[in-house]
Amino acid sequence: RGVSDEIGPATGWIGRWLAAVESGGASPLRAVGLGSHPQRSLIGQVPVTALTSISDFHFGSDPAAAVHMRAALDALYAGDAGGQEALKALEILQEIDPAALQAAESGYPRTDFGRALLQTAVLIKAEVGLEAAAIDLGGWDTHFAQSGIQSNLLAELSQGLAAFHAEMAGLMDRLTLVVMTEFGRRAAENGSLGTDHGHGSLMMVLGGQVNGGAVHGRWPGLEPEQLVGPGDLAVTTDYRAVLGEIILKRLGRPAVETVFPGYVYAAPVASGNGPARDARSGSA
Repeated sequence: RGVSDEIGPATGWIGRWLAAVESGGASPLRAVGLGSHPQRSLIGQVPVTALTSISDFHFGSDPAAAVHMRAALDALYAGDAGGQEALKALEILQEIDPAALQAAESGYPRTDFGRALLQTAVLIKAEVGLEAAAIDLGGWDTHFAQSGIQSNLLAELSQGLAAFHAEMAGLMDRLTLVVMTEFGRRAAENGSLGTDHGHGSLMMVLGGQVNGGAVHGRWPGLEPEQLVGPGDLAVTTDYRAVLGEIILKRLGRPAVETVFPGYVYAAPVASGNGPARDARSGSA
């Protein structure tokens, strides 16, 4: 949600950004949540489409079935504004060539995460009016056997990001991809060869306008006196500072306080410079 406590708006930060920025078009695919339901960050005033598979909208490549289904849906949703938005999305997705999905499939991991990245790339290339997409990659709550689980997840994440970057190389100046997590893990291993919930973690940013190839921020250290709480890595950068810079430089410059209520934006601290933030201020 982009808020620092449980009291606050129920909307998500991307949902508030979408509402704050005037869009040049009214595409029903302006915001897409890859999966069975939209991610919490997307929820807001702007309608969001949940998408599991573009191919599902082609009814098995049977034109007659598509015509019959469209007629039935037109009758069902006549006079229903929300239903009409869904029908517009259906119409746009039916125009996407399924062959485009198959052509690039080989480079992505054959997982839900890989398929979601692939379909996001196809939507971008198809110029359907997509402005924001959200994808989940779960399984990081590694209280036990972390070594094997985490290495597999990191391989899936890195393979997917590399495939997406390779496919979108010619369009990366228009894209900003952020990888972030809800919370970190403890510094010390527990009795089940895993780690428990912690504070500090990391964010990764990928894009043509990103000052990449470097680790930004201040490393808090792992000595006992440098950890916080029951043994957590200290938070030195509020995640909203990173997202706030993206909002200002890449996303139409709405007021950061509109997107993150109650947060006073401060530019991210350069590597090795500036004081550490309060460890309670965020969980970047």
